[in-house]
Amino acid sequence: MAQGKKLVIVESPTKMKSIQGYLGDDYEVLSSVGHIRDLAGKKDIPADKKQAYGKYSIDIDNGFDPLYVESERGRKTVADLKRALKNADELLLATDEDREGEAIAWHLLQVLKPKVPVRRMVFHEITKDAIRAAVDDTRELDVALVDAQETRRVLDRLYGWDVSDVARRKVVQGTSAGRVQSPAIRLLVERERERMAFRSAEYWDVDVVAIKDAADFTAGLARVDGARLASGSDFDDTGALKKAALVLTEQQARELAEAVEAAAEASVIDLTAKPGTRSPKPPFTTSTLQQEAGLKLSMTAKHAMGVAQRLYEKGYITYMRTDSTALSRQAVEAARAQAVELFGDKAVPANPRTYANKSKNAQEAHEAIRPSGDVFRRPREVTELDRDELRMYEMIWTRTLASQMSDAKYETTTVTLKVDAGGRSAEFTASGTVYTFKGYREVYEEGRHEKRGDADKAGDQALPVMAVGDVLRLRDVEPKGHATRPKPRFTEASLVKELEEKGIGRPSTFASIIDLILDRGYALKRGSQLVPTWLAFSLVRLLENHFADLVDYDFTATLEDDLDAIARGEQGRVEWLHDFYFGSDTQPGLRRIVDNLGEIDAREINATAITDTATLRYGKYGPYLEVVDPADPDAAPRRINIPEDLAPDELTPEKAQELIDAPVAGNRVLGENPDTGKLVVVKDGRFGPYLEEEDPVDPDEVDPATGEVAEPKKKAGTKTTAPKPRRASLFKSMSPETIDLQTALKLLNLPRVVGADPESGEEITAQNGRYGPYLKKGTDSRSLTAEEQIFDITLDEALAIYAQPKYGARGASSALKEFDADPVSGKPIKVRDGRFGPYVTDGEINATIPRGETADEMTFERAVQLLADKRAKGPAPKRSTRSRSTTTRRTPAKKK
Repeated sequence: MAQGKKLVIVESPTKMKSIQGYLGDDYEVLSSVGHIRDLAGKKDIPADKKQAYGKYSIDIDNGFDPLYVESERGRKTVADLKRALKNADELLLATDEDREGEAIAWHLLQVLKPKVPVRRMVFHEITKDAIRAAVDDTRELDVALVDAQETRRVLDRLYGWDVSDVARRKVVQGTSAGRVQSPAIRLLVERERERMAFRSAEYWDVDVVAIKDAADFTAGLARVDGARLASGSDFDDTGALKKAALVLTEQQARELAEAVEAAAEASVIDLTAKPGTRSPKPPFTTSTLQQEAGLKLSMTAKHAMGVAQRLYEKGYITYMRTDSTALSRQAVEAARAQAVELFGDKAVPANPRTYANKSKNAQEAHEAIRPSGDVFRRPREVTELDRDELRMYEMIWTRTLASQMSDAKYETTTVTLKVDAGGRSAEFTASGTVYTFKGYREVYEEGRHEKRGDADKAGDQALPVMAVGDVLRLRDVEPKGHATRPKPRFTEASLVKELEEKGIGRPSTFASIIDLILDRGYALKRGSQLVPTWLAFSLVRLLENHFADLVDYDFTATLEDDLDAIARGEQGRVEWLHDFYFGSDTQPGLRRIVDNLGEIDAREINATAITDTATLRYGKYGPYLEVVDPADPDAAPRRINIPEDLAPDELTPEKAQELIDAPVAGNRVLGENPDTGKLVVVKDGRFGPYLEEEDPVDPDEVDPATGEVAEPKKKAGTKTTAPKPRRASLFKSMSPETIDLQTALKLLNLPRVVGADPESGEEITAQNGRYGPYLKKGTDSRSLTAEEQIFDITLDEALAIYAQPKYGARGASSALKEFDADPVSGKPIKVRDGRFGPYVTDGEINATIPRGETADEMTFERAVQLLADKRAKGPAPKRSTRSRSTTTRRTPAKKK
């Protein structure tokens, strides 16, 4: 680099390329690629520091001093940055203006040790004007923000390592607990508990179609003989009425419907019209962007943040991590001008709209998320964005415009009809809303979260002109039955909303929290719903019973407030960590909690009573029912596997009894193998049903009713040296209740010899393996598409498969599914079956299909989303066998 250039360090390589073009040849822009170092792992701590830093990589007794190590990628990045810094006359640290960005800048200072002037450069949008303005208006490093980030990192290490250690020992290996992750899991489990305790109530009503002249509309029964008819909101979660209302049975509803149909007409007894206004929502924050992306674009929180990150780095939107709803003067003027241009002068109010900033945090003081620049690019003018980027940009653009537009004005008319139904008075109501001025709704309408209630009730409709006293004809009189529904499960969008409302975590971390919950198996996706697993139930029960303070929602939110106070320089980092770890008058103290846990009954933690005799338990290999025989309570209880697709609220006492009463698949004798003289028995194992050959037994030991054979008893002190019996797994399409001896013998005789390769003479066999059915010829194996091919495939068909290129580049595709080209890479997307399960790939990026989803269900949109998520995550860091550790202690920020 030529002498006199200025070195600018940003976080992202994508951002680096854009900014270099705006700054010109006098600057060199390089990327740190995120964090260059982090807290050391237990294996990375040098021997001479083990005593001080050994437990957490934090010196608890000396100001909670952290031990940082550079990753392998970080060391390479630092070497490149040091080389560039040698020839620079100034260093500009241009990482993001939030806690993480400030901390990255501080770590760069500690490692690079620059001898040239250093300035902190911040910007909220990547446009030429914004970047040039940021170069001219720099500031000092905000040490308070760095303190807050480091406090959060230390806090999460202390919490995570201590609590996770207990969880691994008392729940199952691999279980973890995090400061924000744990309350989020608790929210999912509590909602599922509510659904499990919920009792539905049935109620009926009647709908009619009323006709005025040539127009008709639907009205619903509201009162009978002056008594208000019950709706879903009148019942509590036990199915009981919360307030006085008339509940019709099916018979009563049908009798009333017949009487109304016989009357055939109704009179208008009331007609009211009420005007109203609706105001636009504020522009997007990180949280509301994630929610709307889920509701409107069907994006996961992680995918939404990845798309928003790309839009920011490409210069289309302002910074996407913000709690602020405020817009700059420049943005307000741009939004108002564009609204007037598109919809006329009435589209905007006389004065610009302002929205109060809910957050008082220093790192969130910048703008809401909006299109960048002082003139917003219209979506129809944009050509260089992929499909998801364009959809999100359009949503941000319309929301920003709408936030500065006029209120929508409407009028809601409600009509009440009265019917003389065989001596009974039945009143029906209908409502219709007409917008007299659309206002902001010209461009934007908010998405809606799923709610409880009468989902099948008719919504707003157009009503004809009527007057009190008018007589209307009736037709299509229909009695309708309803059942109350439990609260809906959380979706990613509604969970983000709930976390924000409770003050748990930061919106910028919500996507990673939800991703972790799914990745660790604490929840599964069923459509858009987040269904907690029984593992989550066990973890939450452990935390509630023994770490109640740490998963209390108010306590977790208070921690966030304290971190904000540290970020503002109002709270000392060391003092606060001391109180959190050792305890104080207001803090329980993590160490005090862990040291006084006492005995934890793992069986109790992992148990959920379903009936008096059946208990759901979570064990090493997953959930199962433990059933005690009431006639012989001292006998060993039965174990019954739980279907993988059965949600916790679906394991009712009735369903549990159904599983208990189901025929037992295990130990069913199919018959004798004529070739070996051994019995062929079908059994149920940890990994599903399988076949096993056993030595013949005494006929008295076989139950003639069930065909089951008793397990042989071993003599005390004896060792068995018999060879392992032959075993074979059943195909997925086979049932242990219906499999016959002939099919079982074919399975036991696998692998099947298909024939010999006429050229090499090598034998080709068909067999089943851990990753599915395949052919084998020497060391060359090829996947088959179905298990049944093992028995049916001919030598010619096998040779045809071997004649194709192994990885399917030129011949017939070996992919399970194929889609159109990925919008980013431009290469076709394929679904393949790999060593660790099915995955999607465009030839550049491989993305594993998550648990709970199958290759058969994969769609083009979902495949694009998985690839985008993996692309946004970046390559996995390589494990380093050696790590260089450095410790640094920072002097507290000076009080102003």
